[in-house]
Amino acid sequence: MVVLSSSRHALWRCVFSLLLLVHSAVAYSVISDDTLRALPRPGDDFDIHTGKLLSPILIPRVPGTPGSTAVLNHFNDFFQTSLPDWKIEFQNSTSKTPVSGDKEVPFVNFIAYRDPPWASKGDVGRLTLVAHYDSKYSPEGFIGAIDSAAPCAMIMHAMRSIDAALTKKWTEMGARGHSNLDLDEHTGIQVLFLDGEEAFQTWTDTDSLYGARSLAETWEDSYHPVMSNFKTELSSITLFVLLDLLGAKSPTIRSHFPTTHWAYQNMGKLENRLRELGELRSAPPHEEKAKRNEIRWLVDVEASERHVTSRGGISDDHLPFMHRGVEILHLIDFNSGSGFPKVWHTMEDTGENLDGPTVEDWSMLVTAFAAEWMELDGFFETTPSARSADLHSRKTEL
Repeated sequence: MVVLSSSRHALWRCVFSLLLLVHSAVAYSVISDDTLRALPRPGDDFDIHTGKLLSPILIPRVPGTPGSTAVLNHFNDFFQTSLPDWKIEFQNSTSKTPVSGDKEVPFVNFIAYRDPPWASKGDVGRLTLVAHYDSKYSPEGFIGAIDSAAPCAMIMHAMRSIDAALTKKWTEMGARGHSNLDLDEHTGIQVLFLDGEEAFQTWTDTDSLYGARSLAETWEDSYHPVMSNFKTELSSITLFVLLDLLGAKSPTIRSHFPTTHWAYQNMGKLENRLRELGELRSAPPHEEKAKRNEIRWLVDVEASERHVTSRGGISDDHLPFMHRGVEILHLIDFNSGSGFPKVWHTMEDTGENLDGPTVEDWSMLVTAFAAEWMELDGFFETTPSARSADLHSRKTEL
C-alpha cells in the first residue's frame, strides 16, 4: 500500500511538472494593450541622488563591508514597508578569498517571495528574478551602476508595480474557490539579490559567484515535504531571469539558450509593443513612429530556437543554477563586436553614466514580463490619461 501510494505520487509529480512546462511555454496568456498602458512608472525613484529605489545602492558594497550591509538593509526595509505580504529570507555563507588570507569573508543572499495564500511552499513554482548586488573589491571606490545597482532597482520597481494586482487576482480567485488541478494557483514569484558575484582578484571558478554557488548548492539539498509537487527549493524555480550590466544606452540583448528562447521572444514582443504604444522613454517621440519601431534591444526575437546558439560561456550568477538543470533567461548587455558596455569594470560605471530613460524602460519591460507571466491582465488600475501626461512631460525634460 505504501509503495503504491508513493508510486502514484511520483507519477503525479512528473505529470504536474510536465503540465507546468506546457502551461508556461504554450498556454502563455498575452497581456492586453490596456494593461501595458496601465503599468506604474517609477517616477523619481531612479534619480541617482535622491531616488528611493536606486540611490541607496549607488555606493561601494563589497561583501562583508558596511556598504554591503547598508544595501541589504535597504532591500529589507523596502520589502517590509512596501511589500508586506512578501516573505523575506537570508542565506548566509562564508569563504576565504584571494585577498583575505585565512579570514573568512561573509556573503549574504537576499531572498523575497510571494506565493498564492492557499498554496503550500513545496507546491509552488516561482518565476525568479535575479541580480547581484555586490560591487568589485578593486578598484577601490568602484560603484557598479550597471553592474548591478540599476538591475536591482529595476526588479524592486517591477515587484512593487505588480503587487496590488497580485493581491486583487488572488483575492478574486479565493472568493471563487479553487481546484488543486488549476496550475495558475501554483504560480508564485521570487526575487534573489545575490552577493559575491564579482571576483576579488582574477575571475576563476573559485574566485567568483560566491553567493550563487552557495545558494544553488544549498537549495539543491533543501527538500520540501514528501508529498509536495516540487522536490527541492531549486526545482521550484520555473524560470531564472538574470539581469546584469543593464542601464547603458542602446543595449544589445541576445538569446542565449534554445530551451528558453520562447521566453526571450515573449519579452521581445513586449518590448516592441511598448514601443509601438509610445510607452518607452528611450524611443523617439510619438510622431517618429517609423524610427521608434526600428529600435530593438532584444535582437534575436525573429530567430528560430534552432538557430540560437547556447552562449553559456558568459560567466555569471546563472551558472551554478544552470549546471543543476534550472532554466535560464539571461538578460545581459553584450555585443559580439564591441563586448560589454564601455564602462564595464571601470571607475566610469557610476550613476552619472547611466542612461535615465533606458533604466526606466528596463523597469517597465521587466514589469510587463512579470505581469504577463503571472497572468495579471485586467487586474491593474487603469488611469491612461494621467500616465500619458506624465510620460510626455518627462520626455520633454530629456
